[in-house]
Amino acid sequence: MGSFIGSVVLNVSKEPGTSEFWKGALGYVAQANNPDFLVPPEWEPPSRTREDHGGGVHLHVDGADRMHLDLWVNAGESLDAEVERLIALGARCVEWDYPEGAQHVVLADPAGNLFCVCG
Repeated sequence: MGSFIGSVVLNVSKEPGTSEFWKGALGYVAQANNPDFLVPPEWEPPSRTREDHGGGVHLHVDGADRMHLDLWVNAGESLDAEVERLIALGARCVEWDYPEGAQHVVLADPAGNLFCVCG
């Protein structure tokens, strides 16, 4: 059996609003025993991972490395509407050299971490 993704780690600063932004963007909640670890509301840890490291988005705060997320719009939903929703939560548009026919928008979260909204 191959590997699987147990979690996605986002290294962010403690910039005000960053955790709240990602909670709203993904519909996640803070894990009871570790508020820096955001998980889906009905989350149960995968059986092959440690309870505090798997299945969610961990907002790690050392800033040493970053990663890029692509958030995909659900089928039948509007890319523009999702971008507006994320902006209302605190994201901001980023100037970007988009290729012709691009089906994504580059945004930054409140701490400046870039991510794409794809549709």
